[in-house]
Amino acid sequence: MKACDVHGRDLHSLAQATFAVVPLGSFEYHGPHSPLGTDIVLAEGFANLIDSSLGGAVFPTVPYTACPGKTNKYKGTIPIRPSIIQEYLIDITLGIIEQGIKKLILLNAHDGNMGVSRTVAEYVTGKHPDASFLLVNWWQMVAIDAAEEIGFEGTKGRGHGGPYEMSAVKAFRPDLVHVIDADKEFKEEHPLSNYPYILVEGTPKAWDGYTGLIQQTSYEKGKVIVEKASVNMNDLIKNWLEY
Repeated sequence: MKACDVHGRDLHSLAQATFAVVPLGSFEYHGPHSPLGTDIVLAEGFANLIDSSLGGAVFPTVPYTACPGKTNKYKGTIPIRPSIIQEYLIDITLGIIEQGIKKLILLNAHDGNMGVSRTVAEYVTGKHPDASFLLVNWWQMVAIDAAEEIGFEGTKGRGHGGPYEMSAVKAFRPDLVHVIDADKEFKEEHPLSNYPYILVEGTPKAWDGYTGLIQQTSYEKGKVIVEKASVNMNDLIKNWLEY
């Protein structure tokens, strides 16, 4: 169900929801070929693909959030201070728990939300030990080594505004992604290590507010990505509910 559509006289149906979904987006520059609402489209799109038979309630998408320094300098980006979005998201999730829903999914489409999601979930579960948060980043619902199977050549396609992300947007909204021949492409940089690490830079290499071999963006690849991600996402949610 969509929480926005619930009438005041029917609040009991909201309280009976198995879980709540809070989609997390951003309003951020993603390159000349991409909409500023890229992460909003993705957050809402995947939220709407959650199996309705599981009994969840989808709440409105959070459209504005903290954005990294590397996109702050580009016009179009509207960043929120990290401390503000943290307090805001705490209030949202506490408000949902007050409705009687103790299981919450933070369905994220913006890497800048990853840290705040974890911080908020840890804080709120400290206040409500019977609460459970599932933090889902949609792009992690497809294995990185599936790139060739999806149809990417010489690239994994990953990256901000890159062909993986924008193909997924195109699958939801084919009218919003427009790559032209003049759009600059960026080859992937070699990783610093095979082990996990986080590198934060104000101006990364192979970057102009977006990255990647964007000429490989396509609706067909996007449909494959969205299908794989939605299947794996729903399997994850089912396992969580049965846990």
